[in-house]
Amino acid sequence: MKSMKRRHKRRVVLAVSAISVAVLAMGVWLLFFNNSDKRQVIYESTAAPSVSAETQIETPGESVLGESTVFPQRQIDPNDWRLLLVNGKHSLPEGFEVKLKELKNEQAVDERCYPDLQQMMDDCRAAGFQPLICSSYRSQEKQQKLFDNKVAELKKQGISDEEVREEAAKVIAVPGTSEHQTGLALDIVDINNQNLDESQENTPVQQWLVKNCWQYGFILRYPASKTDITGITYEPWHCRYVGKEAAQAIHDQGLCLEEYLSQPE
Repeated sequence: MKSMKRRHKRRVVLAVSAISVAVLAMGVWLLFFNNSDKRQVIYESTAAPSVSAETQIETPGESVLGESTVFPQRQIDPNDWRLLLVNGKHSLPEGFEVKLKELKNEQAVDERCYPDLQQMMDDCRAAGFQPLICSSYRSQEKQQKLFDNKVAELKKQGISDEEVREEAAKVIAVPGTSEHQTGLALDIVDINNQNLDESQENTPVQQWLVKNCWQYGFILRYPASKTDITGITYEPWHCRYVGKEAAQAIHDQGLCLEEYLSQPE
């Protein structure tokens, strides 16, 4: 009888021991599991997120309207003849020369932009419109004559000698700073409205050009919203050749040439 009691007691002890070992093992496993999860959480929260090439963007630029705009990275060759900047702050390079292509009506352009110009004029006419080039390349002498005439006109209106040249330059570029002297600028009007004023923007020709000229490498050079940058009053008739790549970027991003050239490469 005593022997049976001892065997029963031994079994109880062994069972309790087995349960204790199992409980201890479970506790160790749970401790390890929890620590492992914590390490994983810490790793995921501190690791830098990966960014694919498709989602990387350049630092946003600031438009003239104060809105944040993203400009794609681009390479601008400072020697690209199509992007020659000529304005009140940038005169023609010393010794500048251009090889001209003669047009009708004693007009002429840089011969390198002639094929795109001819295609644009042909397509505009094919669309049922009547574009007319009323001004193109100008020599230094012709630009000087136009500027002097404007100064004389403004003086007759009572503008003082101190202000007259500055006011004249808003309409007629100072000789040496006119895009017309590059052979890349043209004044294009509708044959049914040959007035160089804002009424030109409502003609079928100008509406077609505004919509399509960029496809041929031309831009509207002096938009109404950019006069504080270009220094020239709004001229809906003035087109400038810059090449198809630049023209598309300028059109798509709503820039003027000065803005396009000043954006980071």
